[in-house]
Amino acid sequence: MEERTAGTSSSGGSRTGRNLPAAIAVGLVLAGLVLGTVYTIKELFLLVVAGAVGVGVLELVKAFATRDIRVPAVPVLAGLVAMQVGAYWGGPEWLLATFAVFAFVLLIWRMFSDGTDGYVRDASASVFTLFYPAMLSAFVALMLHPDDGNHRVLIFIAVTVASDIGGYVAGVLFGRHQLTVISPKKTWEGLAGSVVACTAVGAWLVTWLLDGQLWQGALIGALAALLATVGDLVESMIKRDLGIKDMGTILPGHGGLMDRLDSLVTTLVPVWLLMTLFF
Repeated sequence: MEERTAGTSSSGGSRTGRNLPAAIAVGLVLAGLVLGTVYTIKELFLLVVAGAVGVGVLELVKAFATRDIRVPAVPVLAGLVAMQVGAYWGGPEWLLATFAVFAFVLLIWRMFSDGTDGYVRDASASVFTLFYPAMLSAFVALMLHPDDGNHRVLIFIAVTVASDIGGYVAGVLFGRHQLTVISPKKTWEGLAGSVVACTAVGAWLVTWLLDGQLWQGALIGALAALLATVGDLVESMIKRDLGIKDMGTILPGHGGLMDRLDSLVTTLVPVWLLMTLFF
């Protein structure tokens, strides 16, 4: 999520140029969908994840196509589902093996589909899409598998959302110093807001839901803040390189699914690792 430090909006009354009421409404609906599945039927939550990431994959495929980069959606989506299933029921080994298998499938698929011109370009983009976001998102299945997996997933999502909200609020209210030219509207003040919000939320939820130590939750939150920012910047680089503004328009006030998944997928693996080490 980019911070917007100036401007007015006639549609939503926000200084940021976003339709803030629509963004909040969509956020509440998504929160209800997550909570309503992760705390009832875990496998149903995995379907929600696969569906959301699947839309993100299609957005990436469409974005690459604007530069004549051909990524086959069918094998990537099949790999996404297979990696979710393999990770949840088989563990990390099955996730890695499934990723390797479908990476080869993509290399072979491209070999027999569009000739030799652009093979390296298209195959690289295809494996990249299989990795980001498909393979990274499958770590949520690893996180969900333990008995307390629903708590772990909630903490992961909460700290990542806290990063977006903390950075957004601090950037709007106090943002003055540009963080990087990659995303000109990100500020150091916004990053500080992300770190504070994530650290507080992480410390609170880890001690409450997992009976962990305060410092463990604070560390998870601080790391999430930094990596969520990196995730935003990675997607900004992709969009700048492809010459597009947003990955999609499916979520009013937010943009595309990938515009929401960018920070989640980059935060997921390190947070899963810390939770595995701590608990």
